Amino acid sequence: MQILFKNIKELLQVREGSIQFLSGEEMNILPTIKNAFLLIENGLIKDFGPMKICPKIHCKVIDASGRMILPSWCDSHTHLVYAGNREDEFVDRIKGLTYAQIAENGGGILNSAKKLQITSEDELYYQSKKRLEEIIQLGTGAVEIKSGYGLTKDAELKMLRVIKRLKENYPIEIKATFLGTHAVPKEFKNNKTGYLNLLVNEVLPIIEKENLADFIDVFCEQGYFSLEDTKMILKAGSKYGLQGKIHVNQFNAFGGVQEGLNHNVLSVDHLEVMRDHDIADLKNTQTMPVALPSCSYFLGIPYAPARKMIDSGLPLALATDYNPGSTPSGNMNFVVSTACIKMKMTPEEAINAATINGAYAMNLQEQVGSITKGKLANLILTKEINSYNYIPYSFGNLSVAKVYLKGQEIKS
Repeated sequence: MQILFKNIKELLQVREGSIQFLSGEEMNILPTIKNAFLLIENGLIKDFGPMKICPKIHCKVIDASGRMILPSWCDSHTHLVYAGNREDEFVDRIKGLTYAQIAENGGGILNSAKKLQITSEDELYYQSKKRLEEIIQLGTGAVEIKSGYGLTKDAELKMLRVIKRLKENYPIEIKATFLGTHAVPKEFKNNKTGYLNLLVNEVLPIIEKENLADFIDVFCEQGYFSLEDTKMILKAGSKYGLQGKIHVNQFNAFGGVQEGLNHNVLSVDHLEVMRDHDIADLKNTQTMPVALPSCSYFLGIPYAPARKMIDSGLPLALATDYNPGSTPSGNMNFVVSTACIKMKMTPEEAINAATINGAYAMNLQEQVGSITKGKLANLILTKEINSYNYIPYSFGNLSVAKVYLKGQEIKS
């Protein structure tokens, strides 16, 4: 089946050849074609170019006059499989409690884990699929989903099986990450080593057997998991074929970036607290720094120093961190806007970070993230807008008119 988009006001993120990711100054370059066409065939990008060479073929034609097309958002860091919500903690924060104080009072990750443990797999799937459908309508065409709100053998596996069901039932590209090391469960409060051994010896073999995850992740943070814990989990994951990712430098910087680099992790995520040598050590590596501006917005904590990192020559991806406690939103449009408004990224940098660099942070750069022949036709068709600068500028309004996954319009 073929679909031809004609008279596209501007076709964004046009890449003729395969690229892995963009770094430093090249992040400020966004190749586009004005007054363009785009031909889709069997769910893939077949051809594109200026209208003056638009092919004359008999197929479904969509007139995109006044509107733009760009690759769908690539959200490389979410926790959207969870049970219930934590809106009571939202009020606690308004009243002055910190993230750490809420956790000490029984809130935080352990609160979500308690709810998830008593929620059936079917009910968890139902709650999660609604969130997945919402982010698709907001323009996301590839997403990574983490476990980590189970914190028992059965509950962690339940989360991963729900992610697998979502992957099987929806056309969006989904990657699964095992994040058993998100927090230490209450019953292991004085026996963290016992919990780590449980994950390594009992959970990882089942994950491998059932093919439940692509990546393994650790919350490397004071009060959660140490550098030694992180090393243990990343090494164990590698033995089971799971590439590493790492939550790091959210509240404290104490060597987590370097530990991640020692294990060739695919991405280091959060990075609100960055030292000069953290930035220097990330240079010329294959590890993608990932910033989560919605989390900083919601918690009122510092933003990742995007300007400093990019000006130092680093690549950067943007993601939502969609979760019930610190970022109850999967809206990548808001992420792109916030990156421009609060982190001083240019629209070009933000769009690159939310598409091709986000794709790389999920090992999906060969499938999505740019308008490239042979890639999946996962696309955003905008409303009539003046320029692509309007996408981050109009932060309270949605510029997305329609979303296409594998060439098919996704209807609400």
